[in-house]
Amino acid sequence: MISRYALPFLLLTTVGCARQTFFQPDARPNTASLRPDADSAQVTAGRHYRRGALGRVLLGRHHRPAWVQPVTLPVLNPATTVPGGLRAGKVGGGFQTISMTVVGADGRGYALRSVDKDPYRTLPKVLRHTFVLNLVRDATAAGHPYGAFVVPPLAEAAGLHHTNPRAYYVRNDETGLGPASERYRGRVVLLEEKLEGRQNIAGRLPGATELEESDNMLAERYQSPKHRIDEASFLRARLLDLWLGDWDRHEGQWTWAAYPQADGRTRWEPVPQDRDQVFFRFDDGLISWLASKAVAKFRTFGPQYQSIEGYTRNSRYIDEHVLTELDRATYMSTARDLQRRLTDAVIEQAVRQGLPREVYAQEGTQMIAALRARRDKLPQAAADYYALRAQEVLVAGTDADERFVVERLTDSTTVVSVYEIDPPAKRADSLLYRRVFNPTDTRQVLLHGLKGDDVFELRGTVRRSPLISIYGGPDEDQVRDASRVTGLQRKTRFYDTSRNNDIEPAPELKDKTSHGVESHAFDRDGSGR
Repeated sequence: MISRYALPFLLLTTVGCARQTFFQPDARPNTASLRPDADSAQVTAGRHYRRGALGRVLLGRHHRPAWVQPVTLPVLNPATTVPGGLRAGKVGGGFQTISMTVVGADGRGYALRSVDKDPYRTLPKVLRHTFVLNLVRDATAAGHPYGAFVVPPLAEAAGLHHTNPRAYYVRNDETGLGPASERYRGRVVLLEEKLEGRQNIAGRLPGATELEESDNMLAERYQSPKHRIDEASFLRARLLDLWLGDWDRHEGQWTWAAYPQADGRTRWEPVPQDRDQVFFRFDDGLISWLASKAVAKFRTFGPQYQSIEGYTRNSRYIDEHVLTELDRATYMSTARDLQRRLTDAVIEQAVRQGLPREVYAQEGTQMIAALRARRDKLPQAAADYYALRAQEVLVAGTDADERFVVERLTDSTTVVSVYEIDPPAKRADSLLYRRVFNPTDTRQVLLHGLKGDDVFELRGTVRRSPLISIYGGPDEDQVRDASRVTGLQRKTRFYDTSRNNDIEPAPELKDKTSHGVESHAFDRDGSGR
């Protein structure tokens, strides 16, 4: 066994200081000039991820065979790749990828980004010239360079919006990408439709009127009751994420398409993007195994689901703001429907179509087998995901006036409903939200009134109930609590300013026992008084 003293020594002697020439100079192993009329080239996604026996033992095998395998890819020609050609647009990208928008003759945009990554800028400056940079750079090999190309047929079968990425090689003398040409030369890149902004809707999302980022969509949702999120579609997309082992699904990985409805409302449907971390393989080396124990989100794709909590850690914010209404039965029925849709034939076709022929020969059979095994276990993964999401549930109103009704019916049934107080005449039904909670699954329900003069009504006498925490918001609110929880574990709490609010606990609870409403007075900046 490697001692705690020997491990740092091995790290230093194996990876040393940061390598100044870490990345391959050109994706083409053959340095001969590429013919001007060449439409394809033999390339490797990342020969720099090749490691010897000791490196593989310490750092892991990861997806190194796919990164170093020579494959044949089309050469990107900005003038002909799409009808009418592509012109350079805005340069973007995060801290790790080279990315820019290229625009077609019809005005629609495409994202062009490098398949390889450089996490240099994600590290503190003090670590950027140490062996830690080598380790973090090497961990890119845990992602699959061609995994994103397997996803579209699977998403299509699942009934979800998706992009259609394609892989290209950018020749080492390319000049057609404007000032950014030099950054792309000699690289393997991904080109896909850009599903952001109204100009990119036509021909891609029929019927949609807007395409917004998550923050903008949520702002619309919380401003007015006319905006509703298609939670069922989002759940379907999130279960597909779990199936694919895609652990990096934070709010920035989604755009949202707005569809006007006959009743005057707008329905927002999710559009998943950026499939960089599907089929992630990380914990197959000594150092990476230790890192996976310290960082739970680094879950490995295989026949088994390693950790639902780990897979969903990065998506916690968007999950808790979108998945608020669906019950366990919906999670289970959605998982079973995906099982029916994702047939053996669909899986095999997606893997064959998505992986380059040379990479499919290496690992196609194993990837297909793992996807089938995970599909068969998807209902259990869905049950675990529901259990995680049900522990604490956010129920938010809007900036309009709303009535929140909490009915504590039995020890296992608490119903939370939200109504518009003054709905438009065209909408006869004022119900905005309803869900049944069981305290066995749910410890706490958080009611957020946001702006508006909201009313919170609670009734029923039970022994057990989820804790109801009420956040009234900045305007004048009313709390009418006629409920009673006789056990000691759950009750009701009200968080707001002491001014401009009307709190009326049940008559038998006005002695401020632990079973009544706790009124917590806070200044408007959130500090206690």
